[in-house]
Amino acid sequence: MKKSHLAQDPQGLAQFEARERLSGPLHPTLDKTVRTNFHLGDYETACFAAMKAVEVAVRDASGLDSSLVGVGLMRKAFQPHQDGKGGGPLADAGAERGEQEAASALFAGAMGAYKNPSSHRTVDFEDPLEAAEIIQFADLLLRQVERAKRRQAAQSGT
Repeated sequence: MKKSHLAQDPQGLAQFEARERLSGPLHPTLDKTVRTNFHLGDYETACFAAMKAVEVAVRDASGLDSSLVGVGLMRKAFQPHQDGKGGGPLADAGAERGEQEAASALFAGAMGAYKNPSSHRTVDFEDPLEAAEIIQFADLLLRQVERAKRRQAAQSGT
């Protein structure tokens, strides 16, 4: 956005700051489509696509069936281990139970709060800073999925 437009647009400063937040590298699955939609001002599509990328990554990494979606998928993928029983394929068996539950809640909450609403109705994303933060949150979640995949590989010896 040109500097001269900032003074004329009531959201100009927020848009500038939001673009600055997303100026660094993003997970490769977010970089093109999500960033493009964000820069076009289509915050709803950008946020939905970012969270959908998390959902797809969790499904792929966990190997769970495509019939599981959203919150249910996250709960199953990150189901905590308990009393020697296996947990979800992406749960960290080496982490304390409360941490495992928190990871499950974090991913399920992300789906429930930021993907599901856009899946079912039009959501008005007026605040570009909030949209940028949702995209950054998706980026963080995708990095955590990558960590879970590395943990799986190490456990299976591949």
